[in-house]
Amino acid sequence: ENREEMLNSKSNRLTETLEEANKLFDEVSRPREAALDAQFLVIASNLGKEKANELHSEMTTFDTALFAEDLLTFMGINRTEVDENDSGFLPSDAWEKVGEEAMKYFRRAPTFHYMLGSFKSEPPVAKQRIERQKKASRGEAKRAMPAQLKKMEESHQEATEKEVERILGILQTLFDNDPDTAISFFDFVIDPNSFARTVENMFHVSFLVRDGLAEIKLDDDELPIIEPTKSRKGGQNDRGPGARNQVVMSLTQEDWK
Repeated sequence: ENREEMLNSKSNRLTETLEEANKLFDEVSRPREAALDAQFLVIASNLGKEKANELHSEMTTFDTALFAEDLLTFMGINRTEVDENDSGFLPSDAWEKVGEEAMKYFRRAPTFHYMLGSFKSEPPVAKQRIERQKKASRGEAKRAMPAQLKKMEESHQEATEKEVERILGILQTLFDNDPDTAISFFDFVIDPNSFARTVENMFHVSFLVRDGLAEIKLDDDELPIIEPTKSRKGGQNDRGPGARNQVVMSLTQEDWK
């Protein structure tokens, strides 16, 4: 709460707080109190560090006017005792005197620095070759991936087409064996031992209906029946493109059971 006051260089509040904490620490008897004291020391240390940094920055402040006065005094000019006839020029040995004094603190020649920094060097040619090789390898990997995915899609599509053809063959065989008996849609697609297999059967049968190879309609009891369209006289499908109706069938596990 008293952060600003403690950071003030003219305030001794931080020292007073530390002295108070030392007195309180003599009465510590519980672990929680010792933990609070440790927490206080961390906060006090951080405040002391910030305060020291501020004091350091104030000490390094350069006062040009004060430096000029000290320099003139060192050269032998007393600004308080300036003679009226003084022309204001420095003594002939003024800078020589400063130079001789400065030589004591310079044991080596000062280094020089570039005003605009050093020139930026170009990256080595070898690194450029390595980067190009890496980019090329990544490009080849990316080009190979679509081909692999395409093969996977084709294999999956081929498996679906074969399964649809197999189911169409079963449907055609059932109808040929007994053309006068309607084939129940649910008896045809439901697998009594597998709900997932039942859903797959319904999925594959939907391709037969979509391609016009089979049709689903309702019997006298309003239950769906299925039959192959090739069983019709002449073997032709007389339904036009606009005669099909799309439906979404919901089948839960309870209904399947």
